[in-house]
Amino acid sequence: MTSYTDKGEKHEQGRFLSFHHLTFWVGNAKQAASFYCDKMGFEPFAYKGLETGSRDVVSHVVKQNKIFFIFQSPLNPGNQDMGQHLIKHGDGVKDIAFQVEDCDFLFKKAKERGATVVKEPWIEEDEGGKVKYAVLKTYGDTTHTLVEYLGPYQGVFLPGFKKPLYGDPMLSSLPSGCLNFIDHIVGNQPDDEMESTVNWYQKCLLFHRFWSVDDKQIHTQYSALRSIVVTNYEETIKMPINEPAPGKKKSQIQEYVDYYGGAGVQHIALNTSDIIKAVSNSDR
Repeated sequence: MTSYTDKGEKHEQGRFLSFHHLTFWVGNAKQAASFYCDKMGFEPFAYKGLETGSRDVVSHVVKQNKIFFIFQSPLNPGNQDMGQHLIKHGDGVKDIAFQVEDCDFLFKKAKERGATVVKEPWIEEDEGGKVKYAVLKTYGDTTHTLVEYLGPYQGVFLPGFKKPLYGDPMLSSLPSGCLNFIDHIVGNQPDDEMESTVNWYQKCLLFHRFWSVDDKQIHTQYSALRSIVVTNYEETIKMPINEPAPGKKKSQIQEYVDYYGGAGVQHIALNTSDIIKAVSNSDR
């Protein structure tokens, strides 16, 4: 295991603050959101769909303490982006959103350093206030959305979202999920692509190496992996980047890459102050 103390270059202005939310593209957003509420203690938090004026995509947001997940599904046939993503990957994480200060500057620097732009900065607003966004491509088909609040935001979640239309009366009788915040998000890469992905975070986002292990430390009799954790300057966002290593059998990282159809988010680590209770309460 190697720990790193060199934080590297710091942005001249602007900061990456924290994970803001995760967006999942799924076949049935309502059903997926319901599972996380019923089994893991989340609660319905916000909604965007036909009833709110969104005619192409439906979004169900669930929340637990500082954790926000958005589950999205297409509303109409012929949605090529979401349809092809679901055909290739099945249900999975499409976007990892970061809350930032000075979205324009961070986006500009990333673009200058070679980041692939999915969407240039834009502003959305409603009666709750204004929020600025920009979207960059990272590993595989995964993206990063930069989220900047332009002043206090008093809305439900983000512009365009409303309170859930319906509630499940059974949720109040279920035990707590005991989950606090997103601790880290792991991205699995095909063999020999870990270093290039880590270099992308260092070059484009000015993240730095925080911790790493190789297959001498992380292995079983049959499976092995290599991992480098990247983080922002303030070390509030942790992103382990994994790749497979040779073993007696196929690495679990390679199994993921084969099954998912390429690089993607393998798992989301959620902080809890009582892991025994969290696991027990999820067995509902």
